Amino acid sequence: MSIRDDFPILNRKVNGESLVYLDNAATTQKPQIVITAMNDYYQNSNANVHRAVHTLAGEATEGYEACRNELKNWFNAGRVIITSGTTESINLVAHAWARANLVAGDAVILTEMEHHSDIVPWQLLAQDIGIELRFVSLNEDLTLDLDAFEASLVGAKLVACVHTSNVLGIRNPIEKIIKMSHANGAKVLLDSAQAVPHEKIDFKDLDADFLACSAHKMCGPTGIGCLLVKEDSFNQMQPFMGGGDMIQTVTISGSTYQENEHKFEAGTPRIAEGVGWAAALKWLSKIDLHSEHLRLLEIARWTAQQIKDIPGMTVFGRHADGDSAVVSFIHDSVHPEDMARLLDARGIAIRTGHHCAQPLMQRLGVEGTMRVSFYLYNNQAEAELLIETMKGIVERFS
Repeated sequence: MSIRDDFPILNRKVNGESLVYLDNAATTQKPQIVITAMNDYYQNSNANVHRAVHTLAGEATEGYEACRNELKNWFNAGRVIITSGTTESINLVAHAWARANLVAGDAVILTEMEHHSDIVPWQLLAQDIGIELRFVSLNEDLTLDLDAFEASLVGAKLVACVHTSNVLGIRNPIEKIIKMSHANGAKVLLDSAQAVPHEKIDFKDLDADFLACSAHKMCGPTGIGCLLVKEDSFNQMQPFMGGGDMIQTVTISGSTYQENEHKFEAGTPRIAEGVGWAAALKWLSKIDLHSEHLRLLEIARWTAQQIKDIPGMTVFGRHADGDSAVVSFIHDSVHPEDMARLLDARGIAIRTGHHCAQPLMQRLGVEGTMRVSFYLYNNQAEAELLIETMKGIVERFS
């Protein structure tokens, strides 16, 4: 069996055509094992976690905590806080760590290629407590200007940096960024939402202080993600959301809190999603991610070159080793939404818009782009169909 055989949605017809799903940077499809695991939880073990001793509660708790254990093993991480996704994870750092440890005038370093999820929380914090935000510019080739980054580090307390751009596919030199930041006394938060699908990350070896990611970018369910945290940074974090399960004791005069990750997981957690993510990680463990990444990057490179050869097209990004299999592009006369709708008529799903990265769009001088992104179940034939179809669309508009 091939990888594609594990994904039931790929058998679907869209507008009478076989589905060609090329919107993986937005979300990936789910293998049958994930769907089955979540259905099995709801059909056979549905109960709340941590609070009861009956059989169903025990099974639910075991299934949910198995997700945390799988994540710790997958990332070689000591502390794993389960969240609703990358966005909540970044906001958790802003509220639980930064609000407790930064004061007015402290600097947070960002880049021009950040997703809105790694911009807006810091803007809100700047409004509230007066921190300074410094944005690092890009070079002409759209890579991060490391000289500007180094200059910006003076007096900085935190660097919040995207690991791999969701628009350009460019993987930032995070190892160098982490070393430079730590040498200047700044902690590092990585937005790794687009990196975790394409590379196996060793959190301890990487030496970042925080790492945020989402399950749905790596064949897991939507609505769940995690924040990996170094032990010293974890101990500096204060509770963000108050409620059940994050406490040790509650009296009318005050409360004491859990000392483990539950301290930041108030309320009923995402149990079914945790079960599903654990199944996804087990499925992914059987895949050679490095080899698959090389295969997909070759498809992306071929696709980028073919798009460049279509009259009126401009492609953004470099597709170097380590970059993700993402191709963003525009046409000088065909509107992105028109192109996307005409492709959809042939069953081909792509993304259009600003991709929640408007500062980067401003840097590129465009309002938005078209974006195709490849993942484990995509192949060269799908890329060829995309190019053939787009050529026909451009010829019709010419």
